[in-house]
Amino acid sequence: MPALASHRKSRTRTGVRANTPAVGFTTAALASVTLLSTQSATAAPAEPKPSVEEVQKKVDDLYRQAGTATQEYNKAKEATDTQRRSVDRVLDDVAKSADKVNEARRALGTYAAAQYRAGAVGPTAALMFADSPESYFEQTQLMGRLTDRQQEAVEDFQKEQRSAAKQRVKATKSLETLTESQASLKAGKQKVQNKLAAARSLLSDLTAEEKARLAALERKKEEEARRKAEAKAEEEAAERKRQEEARQEEAPATGGGTDTGSGSGGGSGVTDGTYAAKAEKVLAFARAQIGKPYVWGATGPSSYDCSGLTGAAWKEAGVQLPRTTWDQVKVGKRVATADLLPGDLVFFYDDISHVGIYKGDGKMIHAPKPGANVREESIYYMPIYGSVRPA
Repeated sequence: MPALASHRKSRTRTGVRANTPAVGFTTAALASVTLLSTQSATAAPAEPKPSVEEVQKKVDDLYRQAGTATQEYNKAKEATDTQRRSVDRVLDDVAKSADKVNEARRALGTYAAAQYRAGAVGPTAALMFADSPESYFEQTQLMGRLTDRQQEAVEDFQKEQRSAAKQRVKATKSLETLTESQASLKAGKQKVQNKLAAARSLLSDLTAEEKARLAALERKKEEEARRKAEAKAEEEAAERKRQEEARQEEAPATGGGTDTGSGSGGGSGVTDGTYAAKAEKVLAFARAQIGKPYVWGATGPSSYDCSGLTGAAWKEAGVQLPRTTWDQVKVGKRVATADLLPGDLVFFYDDISHVGIYKGDGKMIHAPKPGANVREESIYYMPIYGSVRPA
C-alpha cells in the first residue's frame, strides 16, 4: 500500500510538470495572433471613399452599361418571341400531321376489315351462293378495286407517318432553340438588374452633403447641354430665315413658289412635305408620352425604354422600326447633326446604347434611364454617336 501511494504521487507530479509548458505556449500563441492581427490591420488601411465626381462617373457608366444590357435583352426577347411563334406553328403542323395519320389509319382499317370479311368466303362458295353469275363477277370486281384502294391507303399512311416524323424532329429542334433563347433572355435580364443595383448601391452610400454636391454637378452638366442646345436653336432659326428670304426672292421671278416642307429644323438637309407630315405625327405621339416612366424592355403604352419609345412613335407614322438601337441606327438615311430635322433619330455613346427623337432647336424627346420619365432634353446631354432619318 505505501508503494502504491508513492506511485500515484509520482504520476501526479509528472502530469503537473507536463501541463505547465503547454499552458504557457498557448498563451504566447494567442498573444502572437493578436499582435499579428493588429499589425495586419495597421498595415492594410481601408480603401479611401470615392469622391462625388468619381461616384458620378461610375453611376453614369453603370447606367450606360445597363442601357447596353437592355438592348441585349431586347434583342434576346425579340428572338425568343420569334422562336416561340415558330414553335407554335411547328406544333400546329405536328397536330395536323397526327390527324392525317389517324385519318389514314382509319381508312386503312376500313379497307382491311372489308377485305377480311370478303376473304372469309371462298370463291367457289361465293359463286354457289350468289344470286346469279353476274352478281358474283360484280362482287369480285368490287373486291379488286378495294384491294387497290387499300394499297393507296397503305401508301398514304406511310407518307403521313414520314411527314409526322419530320415534323416531330423539327419541333424538337425548335424547342431546343427556344430554350436557348429563353436562357439568353434570363441572363440578359439579370445583367441589367445587376448594373442598376450597383448604381443604386453607389448612390445610397452617399451622405446628404455628397448627394447635394452630386445634384449640383448634374445641374452644371444640364446647363452646359442647355447652352449648346440654345446655340443650335439660334443656328436653325437663322437658317430658316435665310431659306424664307431665298424663297421670297425667287417668288417674283417664278410667279410664286412651293413650300418644300422643310419643317422647323435647320441645316442644309431639306426634305419634302411627306417627311414633315410623318415627323409631325411622330412628335405628336412622343409629346403625349412625356411623363411616363422609363422601364427597361418596355414598348408602351404605359412605359417605355429608349428604343421602345422611338419604335412606337414612328409606328404612328406608318414606319416599322426594328426593336434595338443597334438595328434602328441602320434604318433610313444617315444625317449630320448640323442637318437634323424634327423626327430624326439621334443615337448616343460609342456602343449606340441610347436613342432619342429630335424635336428641333437642339432638343429631343426620349426615355432617359431607370428612375426617370419620358421628357424633353438637350441632345448634348450625352455624347452623340450619329443620327438617321428613318423615312
